[in-house]
Amino acid sequence: MTNEWCGWRDATERALYGADDGFYTRPGGPGPAGHFRTSVHASPLYAGAVATLLCRVDAALGHPDELALIDVGAGRGELLTGVLAALPDEVAARLHPYAVERAARPEGLDRRIGWLAELPAPGSVTGLLFANEWLDNVPVDVVETDADGVPRRVLVRADGTERLGEPVDGADAEWLRRWWAPPLSASEDATAEAPSPGLRAEIGRPRDLAWARAVRSLRAGLAVAADYAHERGGRPPFGTLTGFRDGREVHPVPDGSCDITAHVALDACAGPSAERLTQREALHALGVDGRRPPLALAGTDPGGYLRALSAAGAAAELTDPAGLGGFGWLLEPVGGECAGLLEGWDT
Repeated sequence: MTNEWCGWRDATERALYGADDGFYTRPGGPGPAGHFRTSVHASPLYAGAVATLLCRVDAALGHPDELALIDVGAGRGELLTGVLAALPDEVAARLHPYAVERAARPEGLDRRIGWLAELPAPGSVTGLLFANEWLDNVPVDVVETDADGVPRRVLVRADGTERLGEPVDGADAEWLRRWWAPPLSASEDATAEAPSPGLRAEIGRPRDLAWARAVRSLRAGLAVAADYAHERGGRPPFGTLTGFRDGREVHPVPDGSCDITAHVALDACAGPSAERLTQREALHALGVDGRRPPLALAGTDPGGYLRALSAAGAAAELTDPAGLGGFGWLLEPVGGECAGLLEGWDT
């Protein structure tokens, strides 16, 4: 890592994905599971829900001879491993599972799982593309309003020291005007007051482009992104950039010592045919239910009752609206067959 001044996007790219010393790509590192707990790590019910969704995609596509599951930002392959274990044999036999991850393939991973450093070629696969907590790690620039209320790019050094750079212009300024609600974005009303100093935002345009490229990987099927998210009407006034290390939130320092992440403007990523749900709504539609089993079961089948109670607790964590259940799900069908696969189910 160097200590030169640069925008947060470039600094994060080096800190997370540097070939020799990146947080995610450092040889021998523990991977994401060593530092934070995602829905994948919280319970196998999550992989089971993705398996259920994959089966619905398979049925909607007419059970193609070759069905793909693309896990973007795959970590160490935990989600794909869980989905393979949960699938019916008939579906698993036709499945081509691929992990897209910039780190090296982990030892001992199921040999059925292909390991890709980049997304598949546009229009090359049919099936389900699933990106769990991927977009929040696509690096973005940070802006802050100066003393006159002008949004300026935030520059940072490897030690985390910041200063304000040039005013934001061009496509990034247009993204702010369109997708980051006032008061931070410049108003078209010349009589309006300037934004207050010190307001911050993350420019999500690189994520819009990354998601559009991911969706284009599919010839037909469904693309899903599940992530920390916010909507235009409720963007946080001071941004969401933060760090994680060893299971704890820390100050973001782009030196390769911690994860660097920021919430995703999923509404900006969404295409015209996309559907947006909370994780709670999506998982309920996929059969993940946090309701406790009937107490009478404890008298007739104590072991079954304890297993059902444990599953209910895990489901409650995954669907808690104040936690993982509040994540956003963005569903983008490619072709008409996979539209509305979560509609009409009990949410």
